[in-house]
Amino acid sequence: MLAETRGTILSGGTDVFPALGDRTFSTPVIDISALSEIRGIRFTDDFIHIGGRTTWSDLLRAALPRGFDGLKAAAREVGGVQIQNQGTIAGNICNASPAADGVAALLALDALVTLASAAETRTLPLAEFITGNRQTVRRPGEILTSVQIPRRLENAATVFLKLGARRYLVISIVMVAITLLADEGNSIKEAVVCVGSCSAKAVRLTELESALAGQQISGRLSGVLRESRLGPLSPIDDIRSTAEYRNDAANILLERGLRACMEKLT
Repeated sequence: MLAETRGTILSGGTDVFPALGDRTFSTPVIDISALSEIRGIRFTDDFIHIGGRTTWSDLLRAALPRGFDGLKAAAREVGGVQIQNQGTIAGNICNASPAADGVAALLALDALVTLASAAETRTLPLAEFITGNRQTVRRPGEILTSVQIPRRLENAATVFLKLGARRYLVISIVMVAITLLADEGNSIKEAVVCVGSCSAKAVRLTELESALAGQQISGRLSGVLRESRLGPLSPIDDIRSTAEYRNDAANILLERGLRACMEKLT
């Protein structure tokens, strides 16, 4: 049906309807909310697969390893409980908001996404799927069917921190998602660090990740968190914050998040 009509996919509807504003749908609407095949969580040898129609409440209720603590913390921030009950993981990703709580947390888990169409199925890193503010590489005839998390990170320490104008039901000023994996020598084997709401899309700080690798878990962060390693961030002034405040807040949240992750590993 998508191949024939290039219609609008509808599942939870929590992003689709608000985006319309006063407009009406200009294309046919294809409701996929009954597709149980792409809802739920399953484990394979190398990945944990989250169906695209899995809701945030599904995720919160699921028995998952500690590496998903950060993603669950993000799930609790996706609107209120009603939105979490209805909104889907694929919808949050495909909406591609720079302030999407789920996207930052999934990036910090080195997530992949799978897209299916009548012609083919393809899998690519989430970091490559979202290209900008509300922009993705999803083709008109594709459905995002699943998200895959590498199992090498399932027992890592993860943290998600969000700063907003109030505690709940708020769009982020800054968010930070961090994953740290330790080795047997009490050093950081792998670090994945992501910041959202400070660029046109949530971004990984690869230079900071490289600097963290090999650091002692109980070590100091003063020499690691340098301005030069926050290069990908390009915060803007808007109704919620100034660019300067976002930049300062990102530094503070990164330090808090890294310390919290290290505490989980000790």
